[in-house]
Amino acid sequence: MDNKVVGTENQYVLFKLDDEFYGIDILQVETIERVMDITRVPHALDYVQGVINLRGEVVPVVNLRKRFCLPEMPFNDESRIIIVSVEEIVVGILVDSSSEVLQLNSDEIDDAANITNNTGNEFIKGIGKHEERIIILLDLKKVLDIREATDDAE
Repeated sequence: MDNKVVGTENQYVLFKLDDEFYGIDILQVETIERVMDITRVPHALDYVQGVINLRGEVVPVVNLRKRFCLPEMPFNDESRIIIVSVEEIVVGILVDSSSEVLQLNSDEIDDAANITNNTGNEFIKGIGKHEERIIILLDLKKVLDIREATDDAE
């Protein structure tokens, strides 16, 4: 059961993959960058695109299309790398485009328990409804689960 406070607002950075809108908590976003040179890392997980040099810091980049098993597409002028920080770990997530910051009231967010239980999609934290749009709210801790990488190596 969620411990939501009725009437509170949450801010999300919205981005697109294919024609679907996704949202991540703005408090986890550090910056949004244009796609730059990404260096491949040998033997990395399939969805790890590689690493970038971001102002002197080496940052791993996760391709969300690969992570969500979507068909690959070439990068374009709209493609972005959203730099996020989850539990003090800085990671870039590669998305088709980043569109806006949106405030959602708690009454505009549905619990994802029905969806995650029926589809096995543990990445979804909630479903936002704003005007005519459906926004899939992601749980970045699960999308970027570091334990998964060590579990796969065993």
